[in-house]
Amino acid sequence: MDFTDVSLAGLRVVREIAERRTFSAAAVALGYTQSAVSRQVAAVERAAGAPIFERRREGVRPTAAGQVVLRHAAAVLAEIDAADRELRGLPDATGTVRLGLYPTAGAVLLPRALTVLRRTHPGVTVVSRTGGTPVLIRALRAGTLDLAVLGSAPPFRAPDAETPALTVETLAERNLCVAVPSAHPLAANDSVDIAALRGQQWIAGRTAGDEPQLGVWPGVDERPDITHTAHDWLTKLHLVAAGFGFTTVPSDLAAVVPPGVRVLAVRGGPEERRRAVLAHVPQRLPEPTLRVIEALRTAATAPATVPF
Repeated sequence: MDFTDVSLAGLRVVREIAERRTFSAAAVALGYTQSAVSRQVAAVERAAGAPIFERRREGVRPTAAGQVVLRHAAAVLAEIDAADRELRGLPDATGTVRLGLYPTAGAVLLPRALTVLRRTHPGVTVVSRTGGTPVLIRALRAGTLDLAVLGSAPPFRAPDAETPALTVETLAERNLCVAVPSAHPLAANDSVDIAALRGQQWIAGRTAGDEPQLGVWPGVDERPDITHTAHDWLTKLHLVAAGFGFTTVPSDLAAVVPPGVRVLAVRGGPEERRRAVLAHVPQRLPEPTLRVIEALRTAATAPATVPF
């Protein structure tokens, strides 16, 4: 079987699996049965003459051959989608940029960047979605995102170990802070000593491995008392406003917290820094994507108090 005989359905299935990391999740997303997904993958692998996915306990990942297939599948499917839009008389999508962001960047950086872009290049359309770093990286690799803004913690390693390495740049580096109820005694000051965080109740999220993630102050040297867990920032911050605990936030989030919340710097202990990192697959970027990058840089480097 020659690779030129691979179907578009097969390429779409491969792309979906690469992003979602399981055959079953790809089947649900595409509305296929799992056996149909497996048949499509088998057909692509026969054409490629090599396995395109490596099966692991935590899910599948593309092999070297799979990465080649994905790289070319992204270009082929983009051209087919463009032809479909033209035939149906829909607006040209060449000015559309698909952007992924980690949740707090979606709350703060995205609106500011879109405001800049609307002023400087109104013809560029951004389609965005938020997600965790692993999900966004897989989407970049699968070709379903053009750009991603990722959260990065020390020691600030590369986003993943795949090849070719993603092209990355740091948009901003900020301190973490603690969000406390405005009625709490600690809210009377602009900062809090780390010792005062001992014995407090915390509102946090959880990772897929059920380990607490951003929410508990990283330097607290005790088993944290996590009274509420939430995946979204709106829930966390409104629980703080209602007096049900503290949560850790990036300093940029201070500009958008609801009434009843004070964001405080933390004194003592090691400084907690986080980066917003822009990433994309190494390639020559089209003009609309470059304009979005410029808008993100502008939004990330301007003071939070600057109106856009």
